[in-house]
Amino acid sequence: MKTSIIENKKIAIIGGGPVGLTTARILQINGADVKVYERDINSKARTSGGTLDIHSDSGQFAIQKAGLMEEFYKYARPTGEKMADMNGSITADEMPDETNAFSRPEIDRNDLRKIMVENLHENTVVWDSQLTNIEKSGDEYILDFKNGKTATADFVIVANGGRSNARKFVSDQEPQLSGTYIIQGEIANPDQDYPEFKPKYGNGNVMAMGEQKMFYTHTMGDGSIHFGVSFKADENWILNNGINFEDDKAVISFLSDKFKNWDNDFKNFFKASTEFSGLPLRLFSLEEPWKEHSNITLVGDAAHLMPPFAGEGVNMGLFDAFHLTENLTNGKFQTIDDAVADYEKKMFGYALEAQRMTKKMEDLLHSDITADDILNSRVED
Repeated sequence: MKTSIIENKKIAIIGGGPVGLTTARILQINGADVKVYERDINSKARTSGGTLDIHSDSGQFAIQKAGLMEEFYKYARPTGEKMADMNGSITADEMPDETNAFSRPEIDRNDLRKIMVENLHENTVVWDSQLTNIEKSGDEYILDFKNGKTATADFVIVANGGRSNARKFVSDQEPQLSGTYIIQGEIANPDQDYPEFKPKYGNGNVMAMGEQKMFYTHTMGDGSIHFGVSFKADENWILNNGINFEDDKAVISFLSDKFKNWDNDFKNFFKASTEFSGLPLRLFSLEEPWKEHSNITLVGDAAHLMPPFAGEGVNMGLFDAFHLTENLTNGKFQTIDDAVADYEKKMFGYALEAQRMTKKMEDLLHSDITADDILNSRVED
């Protein structure tokens, strides 16, 4: 009987986001000895960001391979999207029907985490474990954490995002600014704090474009609304524009001025919002090859960070989980390095294509286009 390449191997996954947890689940049901090291204090820690649309032709493959589609369907929601102009007029309304209801359903980040964590063996996830350093000693990796603890692993899967400090064995590339800045916030109780919004814009997603800026909202499972605005900003703007995101009034004032020519719908939305944050968007381009490495690889944003404008980031990460775990468990490869090399070759193909598509959408969304232009570009893609 052929020995599995992951048999008797200690596998460490750095990062307990959707990609890291899904990778762990698939490996674990195939007999792997796997630990996930996550910086969050526990599984109840709130994850920031809007909902995730998980695509049936990429991201859902990994969830199916993890044997959790039934659980996924309990939380995922077929979601429509309205497009508007800067005057607040609805210009397009896309609603899923019976034929495509679950082709791109939305799910809250915390719900996806809950599904994965509850279906891992107890103590698989080691919480409060922020990686501070990783070194290689012979064939083994030594992991140091901020809490003072250490761990060792025979094989490391780096899944802790675009700011990962564990990429050094695979790539020396630093994150590049994409040229776009995003400010996010939320309305925790829109029915109370801005009751006029949902009757007009609905309970799904909303996107509005104008003046080379974009506004979008996601309706969360509990009815709250997560929103973001994005606009082009060069490196000097990012360095010199000091917005105190702890000061709601200051952020609201900035947004109201930035969108001063837009309809009052949007300015009233900002006034009802809290929990602001902002960041310049970055990417790790796959146009450059990685350096030689052994018994370590990257998945998700750690491998191919990209802005969110084509909805491909988490889906490409889950696609990574699908392909990597398939190679590690299908018995077709002699060594882990062979399996990883084949996975990385495939990943460079599909993720680079997604990065290029994302760049196209980033430029379109921050140009003088209309909702019809967006719909036509999706049809062409």
